[in-house]
Amino acid sequence: MTSLPLDPSSIRALFPAFAEPSLSSQAFFENAGGSYTAQATLDILDRYYRTTKVQPYGVYAASEAAGRAMDHAYERLARALNVSTDWIHIGPSSSANTYVLGNAFAAWLKPGDAIVVTNQDHEANTGNWRRLAARGIEVREWQVDTETARLSLEALDGLLDERVKLVAAPHCSNIVGDINPIADIATRAHAVGAVLAVDGVSYAPHGLPDLTALGADIYFFSAYKTYGPHQGVMAIRPDLARALPNQGHYFNDTKLRYRLTPAGPDHAQIAATAGIVDYLEQVAALAHVSIEGIDPCRRAHAAMRAQEIALAAPLLDYLRTRNDIRLIGPSDPQSRAPTISVLANEPGIDIARRLAKHGVMASGGNFYAVRLLEALGIDPVNHGVLRLSFVHYTTPQEIQQLIRALDAEL
Repeated sequence: MTSLPLDPSSIRALFPAFAEPSLSSQAFFENAGGSYTAQATLDILDRYYRTTKVQPYGVYAASEAAGRAMDHAYERLARALNVSTDWIHIGPSSSANTYVLGNAFAAWLKPGDAIVVTNQDHEANTGNWRRLAARGIEVREWQVDTETARLSLEALDGLLDERVKLVAAPHCSNIVGDINPIADIATRAHAVGAVLAVDGVSYAPHGLPDLTALGADIYFFSAYKTYGPHQGVMAIRPDLARALPNQGHYFNDTKLRYRLTPAGPDHAQIAATAGIVDYLEQVAALAHVSIEGIDPCRRAHAAMRAQEIALAAPLLDYLRTRNDIRLIGPSDPQSRAPTISVLANEPGIDIARRLAKHGVMASGGNFYAVRLLEALGIDPVNHGVLRLSFVHYTTPQEIQQLIRALDAEL
């Protein structure tokens, strides 16, 4: 493997999990289900619970400090995503956030309007929208190619017209791993007057994107999959957020952050989401990449992607030699996230159980992408896929550990 832009030992020193004796020698390949938490996040969480675990935004010192810590998190996330602070909403999870959004759009859209959803996405960014059919909204499905599992822009073009008011698509699938061209999708959606809602849950762990460059109107991801606490971060274009019907208490109608997150999540965890950005800045400082004069979060993004591409190459090379399994999605590490799913002759979870004997932590199943597996001819309940997902803190040695385990158990 060529030299890496990030030194694994320096990166792993920023995570308590890698110093935990019970996890020693265990190679973590289930990051798509949730990453390890960075020390920067834990420091804020600990400090908040110790010193400011009171009702925030009050008139006494501890309460004022609690509110400032929360405001700081909104500001940090906005800067990392290259949007203004009023874009940022934090709810209990991405699934809960999109459920609330679905209810808001149900009252905003009119019978006869149309929306486009995919069968490549996690159910959170397709099922909640499909329920709008009961309100007289036409639901059009952007279908994957059943051989490649990829979405084509040409197929999207065939679904778009002036009746379409919303397009919902993943930045990348939590099974396919293919990185979809969000900026191109945004251009097409906006050309017909539609809003674009992007599921970034499976992309954000590999680098927070520049939302201004992407052009998405809604972008959401899970903080606990991006080295933070268990929260759902949702960025929404402010004028759209104001136009959607209020989903919170009626007397909070003028408070933008309260309108689409009716069940306020843990205050301490909101504050701790700032630790995600603190961590990304640490990554940027450690990066050896030939990029000068850019924002630390963009630098971290570039380094993380380069690291993961280098790590994925030998694994994908190995999988291409196995004629007895099916790789789901592209085999080119440049065009995909390192969320790598394979179909074998037995249920994915059974293979994962055997891999555990080799110190490999992975999983199998449908991962809430039931519609995708059905489209690919895979039984989502009794068979599923084996999913091997990693991020930039994975080491070359762990990749080889995984390959040896696959050799022994597949």
